[in-house]
Amino acid sequence: MEGLAFYALCYLAAAVLAVIVSQRIGLGSVVGYIAAGVLIGPVFQISVAGSGYLEQFSEFGIVMMLFLIGLEIDPQMVWRLRDKLLGLGGLQVVATIAAVTAAGVGLGFSWQQSLLFGFVAALSSTAIVLQTLEEKGLLRSDGGQASFAVLLFQDLAVIPMLACIPLIAGSGLGSSSGHGGAAFLAELPGWASAILTLAAVGVVVAAAHFLSRPVFRTIALLGLREVFTAAALLVVVGITVLMSAVGLSPALGAFLGGVVLANSEFKHELQNDIEPFKGLLLGLFFMTIGAKIDPDILLANWLTVAAATFCLIIIKALVLLPLAWFFNVRGPAGWLFTLGLAQAGEFGFVLLTIGGDRGLLSPPTVSVSVLIITFSMVLTPLLFALSNRIVVMLDRRGGHRRNADQPDQGTIILAGVGRFGQIVNRMLLANGHKPVVLDYRADVVDNVRKFGVKSFFGDAGRPDLLDSAGLAHAVLLIVAIDDPDRATEIVSYARRSNPGIQIIVRAYDRLHHYKLVDAGADHIVREMFDGSVQAAGMALEALGMHPYEVEKRKTVFVDQDIAGLARMATLVESDTPAVNNPDFIAGFNDIGKVIENAMMGYRSGYDEMVTRGWNAPDAASIHVPSDTHPRRTARKSE
Repeated sequence: MEGLAFYALCYLAAAVLAVIVSQRIGLGSVVGYIAAGVLIGPVFQISVAGSGYLEQFSEFGIVMMLFLIGLEIDPQMVWRLRDKLLGLGGLQVVATIAAVTAAGVGLGFSWQQSLLFGFVAALSSTAIVLQTLEEKGLLRSDGGQASFAVLLFQDLAVIPMLACIPLIAGSGLGSSSGHGGAAFLAELPGWASAILTLAAVGVVVAAAHFLSRPVFRTIALLGLREVFTAAALLVVVGITVLMSAVGLSPALGAFLGGVVLANSEFKHELQNDIEPFKGLLLGLFFMTIGAKIDPDILLANWLTVAAATFCLIIIKALVLLPLAWFFNVRGPAGWLFTLGLAQAGEFGFVLLTIGGDRGLLSPPTVSVSVLIITFSMVLTPLLFALSNRIVVMLDRRGGHRRNADQPDQGTIILAGVGRFGQIVNRMLLANGHKPVVLDYRADVVDNVRKFGVKSFFGDAGRPDLLDSAGLAHAVLLIVAIDDPDRATEIVSYARRSNPGIQIIVRAYDRLHHYKLVDAGADHIVREMFDGSVQAAGMALEALGMHPYEVEKRKTVFVDQDIAGLARMATLVESDTPAVNNPDFIAGFNDIGKVIENAMMGYRSGYDEMVTRGWNAPDAASIHVPSDTHPRRTARKSE
């Protein structure tokens, strides 16, 4: 017991430390877990008795990942992304497999080994890419959506890849000796093996559809959360045992079970219960991979690893860039898509491990291949940075794939026609004003044009485009983009170019508000403020407060918050985050107390009037003066 506790301590400590460091420097958790495995194995030489069982146990993480991917399969989402999912994703996988397989055969590997390398190279890192896109706010961009579609197809493609490895391993190379279900199937006639395989798949699908729902419903009625968690794990482990017994991939069975349960009313509960186990076991799996890395192999083959990593990225980029062009993912979106997906992925470790176990690859070859995947993943942040540099260079040279439209000149310019800008544009059009609409997303421009909105493609952050739109003679500029830094740059340039123009701008948060004031904005709309005040008012009304009282308190809150916003401006330090600025925190808390006292004073007066018999007017008669609205002039004081 003491020995087991010591090994558990080592694994957990290494995982926590390595993942924290890896996340802080932007490499992602997968690289951190692999680094933790390197610390445990090659560096400190900590070996666990029964490590084979530990490795088998960690493979449940892969099974759970595929189960959760199956749960996430939404038919509507798949249909919406069908062109990019099947076309862009399918061609990327097939083309990469073909290119790498041909290269492998040319380098002297067998076709089976080369095909396995092609499988590995065709996949990208779902965990790292999606996390990076989310952190940079690019997941909903054209390049982000295309990347998501391809990653989803790659995750689906893992299933047939896993099924193919045992087949190609048994077609010539010295595969590992059969055991368990695989050996049992090998002794059966072909027709019997096929029937047994189909029967196993049928049992998984039928049990997930017909048996699991009443079981989960019964457990839910009991209200025992821990039993529900146990039942969720039972589903995954049961599928694993059944598929292993007949010689099929447990990951395939888990994926099918997840797809069947994707429309179940217990979908989200299953996700919440399995996710922590999946994360820990998947981390353990990556740690076991890191523990297998031999430093001697790295030192002896560092040039091979570096060259192969470079070639992998180049081959994938050469496949991705033409496909991006063909599917109209061009300009900044195309470079983001191409370089963002140019690395190998975490499922490559799974394929290599299975290929090694089946005898397709020797242990040294597996180790070198793991190093290549790892280094390509480590380079992902640099690839994203490179895509940004390329976009900037093209922008300076005027080299975008689609040239900006030549906009009409007008008295009103609207920069950004997303969710926020569309509402502004509709309101202006309804009142007889036709702004010049600019947006850098070509598909958005094309879509709004279908609805009769005259809009132009181009980045409003480019001074020449703003000048072409008539900035020098415009009376109003509305900045509705969701990029805080770019919005501030646009406001600053517009104020310098046309000092008399009125500028209305969307602010991301309170700190962005102050930057926009300094840049010269006239009217600033905090994008979440209005909706949040309305939601709070609805909450008070739902709790029994009269609508009149709610409206007045909303007015008091808005007035006090705007007054506090001006007072807090002197406490902002450009080089210090708000959470690390004690003066800002103290001032923010003081404003909260002022608002609370104002509410208390108003409440006592209202209660006194009600006690004297005063009746509040109906909600329909309430009118809130426009000067109490939060969209107030916020010009920088001279």
